[in-house]
Amino acid sequence: MLKEGPEEAQGRLAHGPPIAVIDIGSNSVRVVIYEGLARSPTPIFNEKVLAGLGREVQSTGLLNAEAVDKALQALRRFRALADTVGVRKLWVLATAACRDATNGRAFIAEAARICGTDVDILSGRREAQYSALGVVSGIYRPDGIVGDLGGGSLELVDVHGTRVKAGVTLPLGGLALQDSSAKSLKKAEKIVKQALDDVPALTAGEGRTFYAVGGTWRALARLHMWQIGYPLHVMHGYRMPAREALEFSRLAHRIHPEMLSRIEVVNDARRPLLGYAALVLEHVVRLARPKDVMFSALGVREGLLYSLLDPQERARDGLLATAGDLNVLRSRSPAHCEELIPWTDRFMQTTGLDETADERRYRHAACLLADIGWRAHPDYRGEESLSIIAHASFVGIDHPGRAYVGLAVFFRHAGLGMTDDEFSLRLRELASPRMLDRARVLGAALRVGYLVSAAMPGILPRTPMTADRNRVVLRLEGELTALAGERLFNRLRQLARLIGREPEIVTK
Repeated sequence: MLKEGPEEAQGRLAHGPPIAVIDIGSNSVRVVIYEGLARSPTPIFNEKVLAGLGREVQSTGLLNAEAVDKALQALRRFRALADTVGVRKLWVLATAACRDATNGRAFIAEAARICGTDVDILSGRREAQYSALGVVSGIYRPDGIVGDLGGGSLELVDVHGTRVKAGVTLPLGGLALQDSSAKSLKKAEKIVKQALDDVPALTAGEGRTFYAVGGTWRALARLHMWQIGYPLHVMHGYRMPAREALEFSRLAHRIHPEMLSRIEVVNDARRPLLGYAALVLEHVVRLARPKDVMFSALGVREGLLYSLLDPQERARDGLLATAGDLNVLRSRSPAHCEELIPWTDRFMQTTGLDETADERRYRHAACLLADIGWRAHPDYRGEESLSIIAHASFVGIDHPGRAYVGLAVFFRHAGLGMTDDEFSLRLRELASPRMLDRARVLGAALRVGYLVSAAMPGILPRTPMTADRNRVVLRLEGELTALAGERLFNRLRQLARLIGREPEIVTK
């Protein structure tokens, strides 16, 4: 029997009432209900229906009647779901198929009646802008070309930091290509080549990153992960060197659909379109000549929400915003985790160890996440923390960064020696030797910090830890001198050895 208490679940954050976005795409119709409008919005419900609205638009100029019925049925359910969750604000977006089809307006009118709100038919340029803003929201200081491949169109837009240039839209979505080529990949290749050869947006991509957005491109990345035995099955932030992306996309659009049917990681509904997606990616990489391809799970919907934030909230680091939310939800003392940041800042500054801007951000995130596994059995706190960090819906961090943060917190719980935990061993493959070393140093520092403070706030600011040329010194003054002990000294000695110093606890 549930105890009486607050109406809101204690596992939810106070980001205001739930909000929702319905995205009427050329291939799928999707609703995502979010916890609230925040820098890193968390979905509390997500459902899609592959209606295939755009599968005949190129050849007939019309939305398929069966697809329209399926889409409208989905919208009725989505509206009911939004009401059930208590959504206060609903945005409905429509993209390529609806703006290109002759009967698109009639469909949109019925969709608006069902949803009880206006449907915003995005122009190609606005769709490109929202896709780029989704990448800005989810990738820390992006620099390159965003490509959003949907069922009906491909949007391309240049992005640098928070600056987004005007984008272009091309009828190269998977369904559009399948339709216009009469399901011939050879004909589709000619269409793609002709459409992309003279696109100025691509020439600006040389030596930068190409950010791939869209479900079919994510399916392609999932297939690549499966092929190489990649240890972390998280799409957002997955990176491929350009040469590898080019070679793999060439291979993927030549794989026979019957072969794909035997590969479980490829969704049934995505299989017929995978070859077209691979074809487009091959030509984009060949023409743009980026240094790498990074896959983004955030796109138009998240770009819309990001655009609605006030400037101060948009300026927040998305990684630290998400880590801060988990700190509030799962730590014994969120304030203590926040105190770890300046405490480790001071220590790192005195060690003389150089630290990049990204490494500093990752260290701060690890401080905020250092106690999220405290409710687990003591023998499994490291594994649980590592699993949460590796698989959480973080933004603003790539996979090596996830490995660094997760392993630092793992070492904080499990100790610094080798373990037989298979997942932590696999995840170490993603971290460079430098980052693995830094994860050990940070994990060792966190072990000292938690032992001296018992995870309670107010202690760390009064017990600074610094390093000089020969020593790592922990200072305990006044009544805090009683915290000194053999176990604490042993932890300090572990840390000191990692950076070639001697330990010392100074008491006054």
